[in-house]
Amino acid sequence: MTGSEILAEATRKLVDAGIPDAGRDARRLLAHVLKVPMGRLTLFLPEDVDPELTVIYRVLIERRTERVPVSHLTGRRMFYGRDFIVSKDVLDPRPETETLIETALAAPFGRVLDLGTGSGCILLTLLLENETAEGVGADLSSDALNVAYWNSNALGLEPRSTLLAGSWYEALGPDEQYFDLIVSNPPYIALSEMFGLEPEVRDHEPRMALTDGSDGLSAYRVITAGAPHHLLEGGRLIVEIGPTQGQAVSEMMRTVGFNNVQITCDLDGRDRVVQGVWAG
Repeated sequence: MTGSEILAEATRKLVDAGIPDAGRDARRLLAHVLKVPMGRLTLFLPEDVDPELTVIYRVLIERRTERVPVSHLTGRRMFYGRDFIVSKDVLDPRPETETLIETALAAPFGRVLDLGTGSGCILLTLLLENETAEGVGADLSSDALNVAYWNSNALGLEPRSTLLAGSWYEALGPDEQYFDLIVSNPPYIALSEMFGLEPEVRDHEPRMALTDGSDGLSAYRVITAGAPHHLLEGGRLIVEIGPTQGQAVSEMMRTVGFNNVQITCDLDGRDRVVQGVWAG
């Protein structure tokens, strides 16, 4: 069969399974199997596909009908123009998180702490965009830290990035450590909202990275309360939020003494990031 034929077959199967953007997913998976860039896939469609690759492709399509995310099938996810390794052990990097990156890059920083680093996409992107900075990524999940390590190694950032295991600031240990930037994309989905998520998210991404099992605000309480003990004077705390959490998280920052607390919207116009400046 030609690439066009198996692509058409796969697209029909995904459409029948109710997969959103079935054609896009079918093309992404075929490009992955053929090991060609998405932008050049059309050039290969008229050619016959090796039968063994056809079998592999059909298996991936079958798993996609079961709502396994494309990124878990390919092991890759694009974020801020770069390819990151991902797995079932980390939250998939999402386009809206790039709002946090843009907010962080709007002012200078030399040392950054990423709480709940997951794949490391936030920390590593900030270090790549700021070549003089160093950073620490902390995560409670050792499996997530393994993925972050792979990404750090692949991007050549091991000399400037340190990965630590532990819950929030506890990962830093007893030694005093200070930063001029703390960032986090913590679990902010309330337990009551979990059932409304798409199956790709609810059933395939790590639960501890999605929800706190409560009102969706627990992590922010810990992060904002601890930040003053690890920020230099004038340092910033920047967190990603759910669209309805801006006022609650802003008030938490003001309560512990942050100044210039601001909410930034994503490209869809939804509240996405809250930042505050520590006066010291």
